[in-house]
Amino acid sequence: MDQIGDSLLRLAMQHSPVGMMLVSPAGEMLAVNDAACGMLGYDRAELLRTSWQDITHPEDLASDVDVVADVLAGERSSYRLSKRYVRKDGSLLWGDLSVALLRDDDGTPLYFISQILDVSEQREAAQHIAEANATIEKQSRSVAAIYDAVDVGLVLVDRSGRYERVNRRHHDFMALAYPEGHHGMAGQRGEVYEADGETLMARQDLPSYRATMGDEFDDVRLWVGSDPATRRALSVSARSTRRPDGTLTGAALAYKDVTDYMRALAVKDEFVASVSHELRTPLTSVLGHLEMLAGREDLPADVRAQLAVVDRNAARLQMLVSDLLYVAQEADASLQVVRVAADAAGIVREAVEAARPLARAGKISLSVDLPDSRVALFDPQRLRQVVDNLLSNGIKYTDAGGEVLVRLPVDEDRLEVQVSDNGIGIAPDDLERLFSRFYRADTERVRLTPGTGLGLSIVRSITEGCGGGVRVESEVGVGSTFTAWIPYVAAGDD
Repeated sequence: MDQIGDSLLRLAMQHSPVGMMLVSPAGEMLAVNDAACGMLGYDRAELLRTSWQDITHPEDLASDVDVVADVLAGERSSYRLSKRYVRKDGSLLWGDLSVALLRDDDGTPLYFISQILDVSEQREAAQHIAEANATIEKQSRSVAAIYDAVDVGLVLVDRSGRYERVNRRHHDFMALAYPEGHHGMAGQRGEVYEADGETLMARQDLPSYRATMGDEFDDVRLWVGSDPATRRALSVSARSTRRPDGTLTGAALAYKDVTDYMRALAVKDEFVASVSHELRTPLTSVLGHLEMLAGREDLPADVRAQLAVVDRNAARLQMLVSDLLYVAQEADASLQVVRVAADAAGIVREAVEAARPLARAGKISLSVDLPDSRVALFDPQRLRQVVDNLLSNGIKYTDAGGEVLVRLPVDEDRLEVQVSDNGIGIAPDDLERLFSRFYRADTERVRLTPGTGLGLSIVRSITEGCGGGVRVESEVGVGSTFTAWIPYVAAGDD
């Protein structure tokens, strides 16, 4: 090599960030740069006293020797491989080695030019990635097995509504809902029915369609299939999937088979309706005869007092029967709202007077703040049921010496009834479920107080069915105010 070539090579070795070595055909070190010394932990003099075989990991030596022999034999002019080097302190370094053999004009080998790039960190990272991928693969197989093993239909949909994954159980449900096949997109109508089992579900109400719109929900009930022998009732829940920035990417849906539960509810509702109807007629007769007896002037005081107790409990039983009938009618969709022109203030007064015996028995003051009249179009029976239930609730959970106040605020837009008490109050955790059917707060006072957990759910059902609603404001130990309302329609405006 000429003098200029030698100078350029020395300059390149001196400034290269890559480890460089000039190695004789026999393996001795002829020259090394600072980068190579730093990588391997030797000073220059120490490294020059070694051979490339000395610093190569024993397990990698054979493959390196073979390829060096090929180069010396002229079968190739260069090679590249990854191998392990042994540092001076005994630790290992993974190097990406590139080697070329320089020959003279006669073809005689002069020396190898070796370049070593330290790839230890990359190899370690690759190892971690491989291990992580193996773990992910194992977990994916486990998740897939669980996904198909659970007795709940599971579906993953993307933002466009395309079904990305469906488990075995949901395929069973889809076979009932779509006997002619499903095209794999959310919102496909088929034999999917509302909770009543009769009304075909509209596309916008289908859980899969709602989920792709970003809706999250629990316990949406529906029926799939039209054959009474094979159709199933399902309870559907959905949760959205989103990117870290909140962008909607799809949804996960779970379909639980609740057929046995729904059929048991139907049997229970039929039983409740039957018993309620059977009780209503004799109870009406009992109350009528009690009223006749109470009108007699020759009754001793103690007998009259006992009749009052019987009358009070019969009235309470009548209210319970009315509630049960309402629940039964609501369940079989036979409930009707009959709006007529009536005086709401008069209806509320009647309810208050009917509740006075119960309030007196509990030593509770029952007062009103009502206008002289409030004539509007509404269902008197349903309004009376709302007021009866709110009064019963207020009296039951107010201690002796307490007060229950009934108001009928005048509002141009709605007919509103307020029942306030200074009773035990309601804990914040109970407020959300307060209007759920059969729900009763888990407190000692509530457990010791007779009740069905139907009253407030009926209040909500009636008011919402009339286009209104109900709300509660409460503080434990201070009391509660329930406000029920329906849209105000002036008499003659229908």
